[in-house]
This record gives sequence, structure tokens and C-alpha cells, in this order.
Amino acid sequence: MSAIRVTITAVQGSAPREVGAAMLVTSEDITGTIGGGALEWEAMRIARAMLAEGRDQAEHRLPLGPALGQCCGGAVVLQFEQAESLVQHAGAPLWIWGAGHVGRAVAAVMAPLPEVAITWVDDSAARFPEKPPEGVDIVVATDMARLMAHAPPLAHHLILSYSHEIDLGLCHAALGHGFASCGLIGSETKWARFQARLKALGHRDAEISRILCPIGEPELGRSPQAIAVGVARRLLKEHLHKESADKPIHRGKVNQT
Repeated sequence: MSAIRVTITAVQGSAPREVGAAMLVTSEDITGTIGGGALEWEAMRIARAMLAEGRDQAEHRLPLGPALGQCCGGAVVLQFEQAESLVQHAGAPLWIWGAGHVGRAVAAVMAPLPEVAITWVDDSAARFPEKPPEGVDIVVATDMARLMAHAPPLAHHLILSYSHEIDLGLCHAALGHGFASCGLIGSETKWARFQARLKALGHRDAEISRILCPIGEPELGRSPQAIAVGVARRLLKEHLHKESADKPIHRGKVNQT
């Protein structure tokens, strides 16, 4: 046994992280976070004691008050279990189509979030980084549009390929298959052309308008990293956090390639 995964399974009152937040503890290192501070140090102490003693499972309720020197006032229940990976694949399915600069940035930003389980697709293995983010499922598909049929009907999609023709094929396939949300990288000009072509392929305006293009948030900038942060914020704000899904944020425009 080389690692213990610590997961928040219940929260009462005020706490630094939500249910599902997790970290992986080894004898010398940690990956992820359950909120930092004294709570995290106590969780690390328990996990490393388990490693030393050979125990593979435990559960502890920790009050976030004077006993831990914290003032949150709530309490959390932590599950400790033997694991080799931080990933639990409990989040909403997010399919990223394209492993170019923006695809890499989006995968790097989104992968640590417990709200999503990522499938990352490209038609060339060479486009993926040598070490993809932990927990991301890599798929190489010669015909990416055909793979769309294998995505969950309520998956979230980000279409970021190197080719406008591939992007169009993916949009066409997504509209025929169904999705929870779909974003397409591109300028307003690109999107105007795509709307006309998708309409010619038989899709109605109401369906086409469900695809968001351009993606990101213009005030954050046009670099791949800035686009990735904007995309992450939109997904979290508008789709992944149910308590805020009825309050959509401003849908700005930004030119993208």
C-alpha cells in the first residue's frame, strides 16, 4: 500500500471545501487538497498513520473549531481509503475535442476539478502531451465525428480541433446526438458561417443556438490559458453548480482562431 485517498463525504455548517473534494496522501507527498490548514494537516497525519500501520480504510468526523484551531464552525466527514490515484470519475462527463494549444490549456485547468470526468479526443496521438493530466481518458480517433455517438447524451462538449471541417462535423454530430452543453472555439465570422452550414444540414435555429461560440470570456484575454479559465468559469457557473445554473453570466464575444 503506497497511498491513501482522503475524500470529504459530508459537510455540516461552514467548511473550506465541498463534498467530493479529495487529496491523495503518500508517505512523502500529497496531491490535491481538501481545504488546507489544520484540517488538511490532521487528515495527512491520519493517512500516514494508516500507511505505517497497514490499515486500508477509515472514516473520521472532524469538527472545524477550537480542537483544530480553525474558526469555520462546521464539521466534515472524511473517508480514508487505499488508492493509487486521486481520480474517482464521479463528475459530469466533459469531452474535449482537440489537443492543440487551447485543448491542452483547457484539460490542464479542468482536470483537477471534481465536478468533471474528462475524455480528451484527437485524431493524432502526437498532439497529446507526453504526460496528460492525471485521470483524463485519452482517445485517439481517426474520425472524431463518428466517435460523438459514443459520448453520453448529457455530456458537456468543447470543440477545439485544428480543422474547421472537423469542427463542423463535430457540431453536426453533437446536434444529432444530444448534449448538456456544447462550446465551439472560433470567431463571430466562423460561427456565422457554421450556422448557415448547419442549417443547410437540416438543423433548426433553436437547436443550433444551443452551441456557444465564441467560448471563453473576452475580458480575460485571448491566450489559451485565459480562454481555458473563461471556459471553466462558464461551465462551473452555468452548468455544473446547480445552485447557480439559473443565473447565467454575461455572454460576451471574443475573436478566436
